[in-house]
Amino acid sequence: MRYYVLGPTQVHTADGSPVALGGARLRSLLTALALRADRTVPVGTLVAEVWPDDPPGDEVAALQALVGRLRRVLGREAVVSGPGGYRLAAGTDDVDARRFERLAGEGVRALEAGDPAEAARLLDEALGLWRGPALADLPDRTAEAARWEARRLDARRARFSAALALGQAASALPELAALCEAHPLDEPLQALRIRALRATGRAAEALAAYESFRRALADSLGTDPSPELRALHAELLAQEPEAPLATLPAPKAAAARPGNLRARLTSFVGRDQDIARLQQDLRDSRLVTLLGPGGAGKTRLSQEAAERAADADAPWPDGVWLAELAPVTDPEAVAEAVLGAVGARETVLRGAGAEGLRTADDALTRLVEHCASRRLLLLLDNCEHVIGAAAELVAVLLVRCPGVTVLATSREPLGVPGEFVRPVEPLPERTALRLLADRGTAARPG
Repeated sequence: MRYYVLGPTQVHTADGSPVALGGARLRSLLTALALRADRTVPVGTLVAEVWPDDPPGDEVAALQALVGRLRRVLGREAVVSGPGGYRLAAGTDDVDARRFERLAGEGVRALEAGDPAEAARLLDEALGLWRGPALADLPDRTAEAARWEARRLDARRARFSAALALGQAASALPELAALCEAHPLDEPLQALRIRALRATGRAAEALAAYESFRRALADSLGTDPSPELRALHAELLAQEPEAPLATLPAPKAAAARPGNLRARLTSFVGRDQDIARLQQDLRDSRLVTLLGPGGAGKTRLSQEAAERAADADAPWPDGVWLAELAPVTDPEAVAEAVLGAVGARETVLRGAGAEGLRTADDALTRLVEHCASRRLLLLLDNCEHVIGAAAELVAVLLVRCPGVTVLATSREPLGVPGEFVRPVEPLPERTALRLLADRGTAARPG
């Protein structure tokens, strides 16, 4: 069994098949056990994790009953009784959180040993294990989740250091800028951003970033940057001035990109941080699902993020393609709809054993043939009403088409191994009112 807690709690068998877990308390119990898979967890600790606010009258009996249910799902041998508690029978690499710790530690050590390429490989694998907020199914997750998010941030810092050592400052800058905005007083991150700006020849912007951080430290904490960062500032001041604008080469004309994204005719308000995070998600994971209720803005967010990612030299030379699944009512027609969306439509007739007719399976085969040698981003919009068929299609594409990345929007996760879930939160009130005003003005000027 493989256990996943860096996001919604999931279990997969050795061949990758998902295991249906059941209710919230069962997922909470499994999360608590998976986090401590190398030791027996006391009954009191498990009760506090599963029932933090309303413990049952007979805690021991209630926990025994819940463990029994978990054993029926996973197999009796999966949960072992020990002195005063229970233990999940799982190896270190069977739990994504523990695997993340191992890979991240090895990546940092490779970086310290002067091997940034190996560090980047290990850290990419570690960060790719994250599918959403850590420990999402623990009722009282705040403190423990914060510790795991801090470890994730450490790994991201190390990955940026590896990128700079490999001469990849330009590609690292967009995510660095978004992360610095989210952590304005994080000096190691700010130093990395300043170094990346310097490495890309943007010394003036690097100096401005330093001054902005210096003021933020002074205003918030009443302190100055560290000696190391002040030394970096001195190096920037000593550099030769940047070339004047007239000597810079003229920009090249942008070539038309393949794809079928249409120009949007209405304004896009807010969500700049969401877009930056989503662009990084798409660099880290081959399947990202935007999750939220109807009307939350998933469709527009996905298209804006995909278009901006493509503009930022994302690795999809064969384009960004949108497949709208809302009109599809028959799950067997999903592959055909996607086939048409990517510009490879072939007439597909679904029949019961009629010789010469092409089936829905043929559509999926044609889609794989079309995508197998291409590097593209596929947007699957409104998956929830054909979730099973969409998940099956995505699972096949991810295995058989290594250059395909999928961005899906749905009201529930697809449940495909490697899926990263990004919840779409409501707009802040001020931004929502601005959007309402924009739409109102467009509908009735004045």
